[in-house]
Amino acid sequence: MNDRTKLTDNSIDPDDVGYNESPSPTFESILSARLSRRNFMLGSAGTGAMAIFGGVSMTALAGCNSDSDNAAAAPDNTEKLLGFTAVSKSLADAVSVPAGYSFSVLCALGDPLRAATGAYGNLGNDADYENRFGDHHDGMEYFGLSASGTPDPASNDRALIGMNHEATTDETRSSFFLHADGGTSTLPRPAAEVDKEMAIHGITVFEVRKNSGKFAYVRDSAFNFRIHQNTPVEIHGPARGDDLLVTRYSTAGTMTRGTLNNCGTGKTPWGTLLTGEENWGGYFTRNAADDQARIDAGDSKSVVSLKRYGRSQGAGSRHGWETSGTEDRYARWDISLIGSTAMADYRNELNTMGYIVEIDPYDKTVAARKRTALGRFAHESAAFAIPVAGKPIVVYQGDDARNEYIYKWVSTKNWVAADATRSDRLTVGSEYLDDGKLYVARFNADGSGTWLELSISNSTVSGYATYPFADQADVSVNSRLAGDAVGATKMDRPEWCAVNPANGEVYFTLTNNSNRRLNPTGSQVAPDAANPRVYSDVKGTSTVNTGNVNGHIIRIRENGSDAAATRFTWDVYLFGAESTAGSAINLSGLTTDQDFSSPDGLVFSPSTGICWIQTDDGAYTDVTNCMMLAALPGQVGDGDTVTVSGTNVTTYRGKQPTADTLKRFLVGAKDCEITGLCESPDGRALFVNIQHPGEGTAQANIGDPSKYTSHWPGNMGYGAGGASARPRSATIVITKNDGGRVGT
Repeated sequence: MNDRTKLTDNSIDPDDVGYNESPSPTFESILSARLSRRNFMLGSAGTGAMAIFGGVSMTALAGCNSDSDNAAAAPDNTEKLLGFTAVSKSLADAVSVPAGYSFSVLCALGDPLRAATGAYGNLGNDADYENRFGDHHDGMEYFGLSASGTPDPASNDRALIGMNHEATTDETRSSFFLHADGGTSTLPRPAAEVDKEMAIHGITVFEVRKNSGKFAYVRDSAFNFRIHQNTPVEIHGPARGDDLLVTRYSTAGTMTRGTLNNCGTGKTPWGTLLTGEENWGGYFTRNAADDQARIDAGDSKSVVSLKRYGRSQGAGSRHGWETSGTEDRYARWDISLIGSTAMADYRNELNTMGYIVEIDPYDKTVAARKRTALGRFAHESAAFAIPVAGKPIVVYQGDDARNEYIYKWVSTKNWVAADATRSDRLTVGSEYLDDGKLYVARFNADGSGTWLELSISNSTVSGYATYPFADQADVSVNSRLAGDAVGATKMDRPEWCAVNPANGEVYFTLTNNSNRRLNPTGSQVAPDAANPRVYSDVKGTSTVNTGNVNGHIIRIRENGSDAAATRFTWDVYLFGAESTAGSAINLSGLTTDQDFSSPDGLVFSPSTGICWIQTDDGAYTDVTNCMMLAALPGQVGDGDTVTVSGTNVTTYRGKQPTADTLKRFLVGAKDCEITGLCESPDGRALFVNIQHPGEGTAQANIGDPSKYTSHWPGNMGYGAGGASARPRSATIVITKNDGGRVGT
C-alpha cells in the first residue's frame, strides 16, 4: 500500500502509518566504521544452491523444487523468459499488457457468489454483500481441484482461489462508490452503510473453471464462501485463552469475529491459505480519558501497548463504525475501558486483530484460525522457505509501517512430507504454526545480519523496562515492543516477501519511507546501510516528497543455505527510481522500460521462476499509472558496494539489470494499485488484481460520472454502467495468445 498524502481530521491515510519511536538501532552508531564485503559474498556465494538466473539467452527454469506441490512445467525449448516487448508507461484509464498477450476480467466488486444473489447494478443500491465479492481485491492464492472436487495441486482447469479484500475506497469515512449518494462522512454513520462496509472487508474463496480454454468463476459453486466482520474466527497459539484476548464476545479469550484489512497472502505446504491483517488499528476508537481509566484500573501496560500500535486516547476511527448503533457488531469498534471487567466491554478487541490467519479453502465448515505465535503487527504476505523433510518449517513476514521490522518464524516440528496431503489441514497448521520461535531481523553495516529471538526466555525481552512482558502470550500480542527490546533494524515499510525457488533467497519489498531524514527529529530516522537513501522528489511541478520516496527491494541469504539459521547475508536487489533521476537516486541504473516507484506486491512464479514486482505508488503517478514488472534476479552478492551521494552511506547493491533481466509487463487503470498474483500450475494463466481504480475521485462528485477519475472495468465492457460506470476493483486473467507460459 502506498505513501499517499495524509488526510486531515481523524482520517489519516492508513497506508502511511508509523508508531515506532523506540531507540532501536538504525546503524548511526556504526556507519563510521570501515565497511568491507566478506570474501564469501564475492567468492563462493550460492555454493550448494540450485542454478541461478542470469544470461540474456536464458530459457525457462525446468524445475524449481521437486518437493513443491506446484513443480515447474517442462519448458518449451524455444521460449525465452522475458522475451516480450516492454509495455510503455501510461496514464490511460485502461490496462495494458505486452503485444502477443490478452486479458479478461474474471470477477469484480459486488459480483454474486450464489445463484440467489442478483447481478451487481453498480449504482450504490445493491444489497446482500455477505454473498458478493468484497472490495479492494488484494493478495490471492490458487488451490487446484480435480474433476471430482478433491484437492489436486496440479490441476490447470479447475481451482479455488482464496482472495483478500483489503479495504474500501473512501475520501473521509464512507466507501463512497458503494453507496448511492456517496455515503455519509459525518457521525453517526447510518447502520445500513456500515453493514455494507463491514461485509466487503475480509476474504472470498471462489471456484474457477476453464471453459473453451478460458477461465471463468463459478457463480453457484458449493465451494464459494466469504469471511467478513461478523464471521466467527478462532484464536490459536500462545495467546489463546489469555487475559489479553478476553472480550464481551469471547469471555474465554478463544474467539473473535472476522479478519480485517487483509493485504498479502501465503500458501502453506499443506494446502491452506494464509492471510495477513495489515492496517487494522485505524478501525478502532478510544475516548479522550481512556489512559487514566486504564491506569486507575491497574493496567498501565495496556496504555503503552495501545500507543505502540497507533491507538492513543482520543484516536478517532477510520470509518466511524462504532457510531451506528448499540448492537454488539458496532460496539466492538470502541475499545475504551467502559465496563467493570474486560468481559463487559471491548477494551481488548484491538488485541484480536493483527495476525496471520489460516483458512482451509477446501472446507468452509471449519472456522479460520488466527496464528498468534507468528506475531502481531501490520502483516503483509507470509512466504515459506522451501520445505525440507526433517527440517523446520520457516515463514518470513514484514510489518508494513514506517520504521518497522522484518520477522521470521521457525517451527518446533520438523517437516513431514506426508503432511502435505493430510485432510485435517488446519490441524496440520496448528502443529507447525502454533509452536516454535519468532525472530526479528537486525541488518548490520558490513552486509551481515542476525535473527534475534523474541521469547520470554530471552532476558533482553523479559527485562525490557518500557514494557514488562508477562509471558510468551504477551510477547506474541506485543511483538513490536519485543522487537524494540532486542534492537531490531527499523526498515522502510516492509511490504510483501517471497522466496526465490531457484536458490531459497528471500526478497522483501521496502515500499518507501517519508520519515527518513539526514538530520532526524522526533520519530524520523537517519539513513543506514539497509535503507541508504534520503532525497527530495518533485511530483509534477509543485509537490516535493522527501525521504526514501521510491523504495527498494532487499534480499537475504541464510547462512549455510539453512532457512532456520540465525545469521544471514544481505544486499539491495533493486532501487526504485525514475529513469531520469541522477545516479545518487537511480542506483540500479533503471531505463525507461524498467523504472518504477514504491514496490509492493512480490511473487515468484512456481512455473517459470520469474519474479513479479507490483507497485502501489503516489510519487510517480504524474508520469504513469501503477504497474507490474517481470524480473530475473541473480543472487546475493552478485553486485558491488556503493557510497550514496548525499548521505555518505555505503551499501551493497545487486547487479544492475539489463533489458533481458527486468522489464515492464503491465500498466494498470487510473488511480489503481496492482496487487496480488497467482497462476495455474502450467504457468499459462496469470491472475492479477487491479485494486481501487478511480480512488482519486472526490466524494462530492459521486453522482456525476464525468468527474470520476476512472470508469474501469465498465469502460472495457465488463458489468453494468459502460463508459460511465463507477470503477470497481477487479481480478483479471492474463494469457499468451500462442498458448505459451506467461512472461515468455
